[in-house]
Amino acid sequence: MRARIAVLPEEVEITAIRAQGAGGQNVNKVANAVHLRFDIVASSLPDAIRERLLALGDQRISKDGVVIIKAQEFRSLGKNRAEALRRLEDLIASVAAVPKKRRPGRPTRSAVARRLEDKTRRASVKSGRGKVTVE
Repeated sequence: MRARIAVLPEEVEITAIRAQGAGGQNVNKVANAVHLRFDIVASSLPDAIRERLLALGDQRISKDGVVIIKAQEFRSLGKNRAEALRRLEDLIASVAAVPKKRRPGRPTRSAVARRLEDKTRRASVKSGRGKVTVE
């Protein structure tokens, strides 16, 4: 289970916009899509999480360190707002867990033996491709 970090509502800027795509007349007259902006640098997130978020190569994070999420799945503004907040929380939760340090392993003795055996077999195949000299 991922650790949940609470985001303060005053740090999130939510704007209602018109949705794109199909939807008939309703799409042209109702602003049901949500544009969420969250400034990582100015947020109250812990420093470690803030640094990992900024280092994350996510397309939703701008060069200025602002998370921009657009939610337009539902026809209801409330559902789209909840979906945008859920996506933001998921993004933060993905970097909340401290990544495990990678410790390189060592190949087994049989793996080393197999590799060397394959090398000698390959070398003999390749040496057989040279010019044939008759003595």
